Formats: sequence, C-alpha cells, structure tokens
Amino acid sequence: MQRRFALTLAATLVLAGCATPPPDLTALGEQVRAAETAFAGSMATRDFTAFASFVADDATFVNAGKPLRGKAAVLAHWERFFRGPAAPFSWKPEIIEVLASGQLAYSEGPVALPDGKVVARYFSTWRRDPAGHWLIVLDNGYDLCDCKK
Repeated sequence: MQRRFALTLAATLVLAGCATPPPDLTALGEQVRAAETAFAGSMATRDFTAFASFVADDATFVNAGKPLRGKAAVLAHWERFFRGPAAPFSWKPEIIEVLASGQLAYSEGPVALPDGKVVARYFSTWRRDPAGHWLIVLDNGYDLCDCKK
C-alpha cells in the first residue's frame, strides 16, 4: 500500500512539473496591439509586402458582405489600396482582447480618411502561430452612419 502511494505521489509530482502556466494575457494583448499597429503602419508606409506578412494563408476578409477567402484573394483585393503615394485611409486598435488559451485575439478600432475623419470601424481576429507570430484570420468592418443629416 505504501509503495502504491509513493508511486502515485511520484507520478503526481512529475505531472505537476509538466503543467504549463497560464498565458500572460496582458503581454499577449500587447503583442496583438503591436502587430495591429505594424499592420496599419504597412499601409501608411506603402509596404504591401509587410501588409501581406500579417495575413494568414487561410484568412477570410469580409468585403461589403462578400467574403474574400484565402490570402491570395485578400491580397488581390487590397493591392489597389497600395498603388498611390498616399494611404487612402488609416486604422488603429482601440480594443484588444485575447482568449484565455492565448491562441486567438480580437482587435477593433476606427478607420479614418487622410483628413482624420472617422468613417468606419474594423474588427479583426488574430491567431498566434506555432512560432508565436500573430496573423489575421478574420477581418470585417462597417461604415459609420452620418447621423447629423
């Protein structure tokens, strides 16, 4: 009986040593904020290659209710926004939330024209890859109404 107890105790201690601590959601949230900020920065600096590096291969971006499925479709649509010398719009994260698992995150914020007028809000879902990089897997946005008509 003592031997069984000793083996059970030893197994419990070994397994306890293998348990991974919960993810630091604050630190992960800051990683997502930095990724979203760099993603938006790629538009400002007109760096389409950098923009593409944040889009997951299996991403879906909703475009006026019609999904763009896969990285190739997303990039084919978004490439036009990088053609001119100045960015046609900008965005920045205001809200960042990370799932308790630390594998998925949400970002949301305003979309503004070059003059600063906010015309839309975006919503993005980010997934952390095995190397720890955050990639966008879902993206959507909607225009804001001009309620002072």
